[in-house]
Amino acid sequence: MGASKTQKEAYFVKLKELISSHPSIFLVNVDNVGSNQMHQIRVALRGKGVVLMGKNTMVRRALRSILAEFPQFERLLPHVKGNIGFVFTSGELKEIRDIITANKVAAPARAGALAPKDVFVAAGNTGMEPGKTSFFQALGIPTKIARGTIEIVNDIKVVTAGTRVGTSEATLLNMLNISPFTYGMTVVQIFDAGNSFSPDVLDIDDDELVGRFLSGIKTIAAISLALNYPTIVSVVHSLVNSYKNLIAISLATDYTFEGAEKAKEYLANPEAFAAAAPVAAAEAAPAGGAPAEEEKVEEAEESDDDMGFGLFD
Repeated sequence: MGASKTQKEAYFVKLKELISSHPSIFLVNVDNVGSNQMHQIRVALRGKGVVLMGKNTMVRRALRSILAEFPQFERLLPHVKGNIGFVFTSGELKEIRDIITANKVAAPARAGALAPKDVFVAAGNTGMEPGKTSFFQALGIPTKIARGTIEIVNDIKVVTAGTRVGTSEATLLNMLNISPFTYGMTVVQIFDAGNSFSPDVLDIDDDELVGRFLSGIKTIAAISLALNYPTIVSVVHSLVNSYKNLIAISLATDYTFEGAEKAKEYLANPEAFAAAAPVAAAEAAPAGGAPAEEEKVEEAEESDDDMGFGLFD
């Protein structure tokens, strides 16, 4: 029996009041959620959020009735499908999302139900009598008889995620007392401050945000440099590249300036810098060690053998 005109009007008024008083809305799916579980979710959200359910046709009509005043809620209409409801909140989105999805109950596999995940039956003794062996054979499950009972030889997947649970598979799982699925309220879409987005956005942490921001800056800088179009993020690179160009010009000509003097000195007398490098390495090495003294002796002996001349002198 459909809702009366009075009930519909009351629903429209309540929806408008909740929208006006709460900046954030969760669209939630309540498939397989029982009344007791729904009550527990409402209790967990008490003081933090308000749950409002309704038939899809009434929800769409209620939303359309407020579009003149709240046009941004038109974005919610495409998501009003299936067994959905609203959770209105003024709290922190991630916290409220966790409260909504935390309440889950184990449920047996039902024939015809859509499997949310793969289901495996572990190898081991089932405790069943040998007369049910044919049932396992029909499902292609390898078994053997051990101590007068059926034993499954290998782990085997009996249900694939995203497919319908077959009658035989559901019967087997119930016979083995396996409740493979959990059901609860799930978040479909989030509407906050005029923006509609997927709940996956709430799982993006600060490190990922900073990484994406830096990646964007690098991309903008690369484009700016390629187009010779200066921007805030490319100015530093432009200055460094210009400085390198000035040094290159100074090295190729007689023109010099303070920043290029060291580079010119290096090109004019590279031996001096090569001689300075071993001295710096020696100072960095630990002093007083016996191996260092042995190396000095060996170097002296080699020097004596060469009589002071290099291999190509």
